[in-house]
Amino acid sequence: MRVVRIGVGIVAVTAGLAAGAGVAAAAEPLVQIDQGRVGVTLSHGETAALADGPVPAVISMVVPLNRMGAGLRPDTTIYKDDKGGVHASLRQVIAEAADHPDGSVAIFLDLPGSRSGRVLDIYQNWG
Repeated sequence: MRVVRIGVGIVAVTAGLAAGAGVAAAAEPLVQIDQGRVGVTLSHGETAALADGPVPAVISMVVPLNRMGAGLRPDTTIYKDDKGGVHASLRQVIAEAADHPDGSVAIFLDLPGSRSGRVLDIYQNWG
């Protein structure tokens, strides 16, 4: 029961952040209890609005970059080192997806202790 309440709270916070970026409330909630995370899939328009708004900067002020994970597309132009480290800001990851006509992102908030200490994971989608 507690996991469900935490998950609902995290989805609400994520949706609130998306709404704060001026995006529509059509974000699709994703709940992956078995993986210890919840999140949302944004449309292309929502992704573009998020990239252009203040939310990525606000999140980066609260969540350190070493606590964020990024699932980049194979054809990304963002630099990834030989150890898998992504050398980009949250805004750059979102903006790259938004720059594609069908680009979008999925954003997950990870429950404490569930994803090797990460707090937030973001995945690019296009083509």
